[in-house]
Amino acid sequence: MVHMIMEMVGNRSFTLTTENDQRSRLRRLKNGVQQVSVLAPLLLNIYISDLPTTISRKYAYADDLAIMHADGDWQVVEGALSKHMTTLGEYLQTWKLKLSTTKTVSAVFHLNNKEAKREVKVNFNTKTLPFCSEPKYLGVTLDRSLTYHRHLESLRKKLTSCVALLRRLAGSGWGAGATTLRTAP
Repeated sequence: MVHMIMEMVGNRSFTLTTENDQRSRLRRLKNGVQQVSVLAPLLLNIYISDLPTTISRKYAYADDLAIMHADGDWQVVEGALSKHMTTLGEYLQTWKLKLSTTKTVSAVFHLNNKEAKREVKVNFNTKTLPFCSEPKYLGVTLDRSLTYHRHLESLRKKLTSCVALLRRLAGSGWGAGATTLRTAP
């Protein structure tokens, strides 16, 4: 098992090919694991198992990490999350990991309609993170009150088009029969 993991992490190389078929020389990768590997999420979880402890909660899956802080005072939330982002940034720098600043946003989840337009200002490396009222986490679109309306509507549209396609196929004179199409996953 150890040998397999060592092969996966080390001894990898790549070349770049341009549109007109010019190739770069062979280059070795010095760090990281293959994105498509089944073991990559497990190895990353082992690698970051020592994430610093903070008062904010952390939710992680593979290389996606969300931090959450709950408090009745918006300034406390902003301060705690900004402090945690600084701590997290120092940790990532120490272990040669990089935060995807294009995917990193701040968001709020609450039921207070008077504060529906509220945006939190979370700072990281002297910049304020962009605010997103409906962020995506692990493919799920979240909304302020966690009703999942936008996500469910998107799923409904996708499923409606799939069902319409299956109906057309079932009504044709070729291919699988209606009974088979109904039972297919």
